Amino acid sequence: MKSRSILEAILFVAEQPVPSEELAEVLEIPVAAVEAELEGLSADLSARGSGIVLRRAAGGWRCYSHPEAFPYLERFASTDTANRLSSAALEVLSVVAYRQPVSRSQIAEIRGVDSDSAIRTLERRGLIEEVGRLPLPGTPTIYGTTGLFLERLGLQSMEDLPPLADHVPPSTVVETLEETFRADP
Repeated sequence: MKSRSILEAILFVAEQPVPSEELAEVLEIPVAAVEAELEGLSADLSARGSGIVLRRAAGGWRCYSHPEAFPYLERFASTDTANRLSSAALEVLSVVAYRQPVSRSQIAEIRGVDSDSAIRTLERRGLIEEVGRLPLPGTPTIYGTTGLFLERLGLQSMEDLPPLADHVPPSTVVETLEETFRADP
């Protein structure tokens, strides 16, 4: 894959401006080469009339939507598709709701996958928030749900959440399954 394509991919997922030095370190090429590639990428986007522009901002580079796309983006933001949560975000929200306060590593352990992106999305939407820190090395952040979460679900309090036990098989079924799989060679 070419440097320009890699830079485009990195800047597409970056949530804040990325300094040229950091990009050079990631690509293992000189800063001057990164700068030249970024200038070229910016020109390519402009030449083809892309809906994305690449600009220097706050000491780094960042992709932005083209200013002329604003009215369409504004309309899109009010559609159902734009306001839907991904299944990963819904899973994380469920974990936080039932296990709060809970840390990122605890969420990842429960889900079996990294959940950082979903956590950021839920924080940005105001559905979860930092509620404290664990007294462990690195003082990991712990999360809980917000008043907006309760409001969106039409709940008065967390006690109004349906019991998790209603959605988990009875222990006899779990024990039978465990015995069955232990018996199989």
